[in-house]
Amino acid sequence: MTNTRETVDTFFAHFGSGNLEGVVAAFADNVDFLVAGAPNVPWTGARNTRDEVADFFTLLMQGGLTEPEEFVVEATIVDGDQAVVTGHSRFRVVATGKSFENPFAIHFTVRDGQLTRYYMHEDSYAISEAFAA
Repeated sequence: MTNTRETVDTFFAHFGSGNLEGVVAAFADNVDFLVAGAPNVPWTGARNTRDEVADFFTLLMQGGLTEPEEFVVEATIVDGDQAVVTGHSRFRVVATGKSFENPFAIHFTVRDGQLTRYYMHEDSYAISEAFAA
């Protein structure tokens, strides 16, 4: 059985290498998934199924909306089946040419080696401003 840290580290390894299939496979069939933010940011909102999560990561990783400039995981804190990952990223919005700095924290829950919760906390104001024309 995979532990919480291994599951989260594997998720980020897949994300960092652009392995969409591996990213999606990390999630349980039913998931509590939330990325809060402004409605002009295409990836915000809640999702509840692996298919909805697949749509989210397809948009984020292959949608052509942004170009990654930097993505750094700074810390992973684990307590039982809970993990919080902090870091920062920088992306450029293709449509506007604007870049945004984005400190983030993601709260995960892992059960039976799969992600069952993903709550992304990020600088939604900076992202919204970068998407604004």
